[in-house]
Amino acid sequence: MAIELIDKDKCTGCRTCVDACPMDVIRFDEDEQKAVITYPKECICCYNCEQDCPENAIYVDPKRVNPIPPAW
Repeated sequence: MAIELIDKDKCTGCRTCVDACPMDVIRFDEDEQKAVITYPKECICCYNCEQDCPENAIYVDPKRVNPIPPAW
């Protein structure tokens, strides 16, 4: 798994990570008003969410389990 954690205590619900993720791995939970990981296996380990989060609430694990498919 590449995306490891969204710290609920640090997350302010700004949705920056939701907008930054090109794979739709992170969604916004309307009930909790926080970001949640919905499709962790789809994470391509681009680090957009981790780098863009203003609260440093996201951790992406650099040890990728799923191989990146070859480009055409």
